[in-house]
Amino acid sequence: MNAPRPLIDYPHPLIAREGWPFIGIALLLAVAVQDLCGLAAGFPFGVLFLFVLQFFRDPPRDVAGHGPTCVVAPADGRIVAVEETSDPYLERRAVKVSIFMNVFNVHSNRAPVDGVVERKWYNKGKFLNAALDKASLKNERCALHLKTGNGYDVTCVQVAGLIARRILNYAEAGTRYARGDRYGFIRFGSRVDLYLPPDARIAVSIDEKVYASSTLIAELPDAPEAQS
Repeated sequence: MNAPRPLIDYPHPLIAREGWPFIGIALLLAVAVQDLCGLAAGFPFGVLFLFVLQFFRDPPRDVAGHGPTCVVAPADGRIVAVEETSDPYLERRAVKVSIFMNVFNVHSNRAPVDGVVERKWYNKGKFLNAALDKASLKNERCALHLKTGNGYDVTCVQVAGLIARRILNYAEAGTRYARGDRYGFIRFGSRVDLYLPPDARIAVSIDEKVYASSTLIAELPDAPEAQS
């Protein structure tokens, strides 16, 4: 595992910018209720403020693995699927690895590989429980096609959940990412799917807890075979 990135070099605040308005509103509400109605009445709103504050934390992370064949977790959460299936975006056979993010996970999303964004898709959809497998195709989602330096295709999909109502994705075609770079955020519970080449060596299993950037998800072979 690479050395931890020093806090002073982390290019994002420890509390995600995406959460500042929500944190401000929760704090003002807690202070106002306590001032007008007393400590007992304000206590639940203080708890709400602390919940919102922890939800939008965005700490720096180690970056797992060495070299261009490593695939790291794009999100914190629990592995809910590892299966061979069809990649609906690139229309190829792939291994899908799905990470379910609950409301207590960090919701900052990180690039899983060193590579360039080839294409981006946004699909409107439903807001089913993100732990369900059908959420991958039914829910609101935003997908990136990443091309690694050694020629592999990786699809990374942000999926909205039952409570999540906003997917934020800052990537554009042509953007180059190093694995672990921050590219988006999903508010209030969600899922991230990875579609990897069938010959990828998967390093995680169902129900395993993973951490964005610092958990190795898979390793790609050194040289790509024909991907179909």
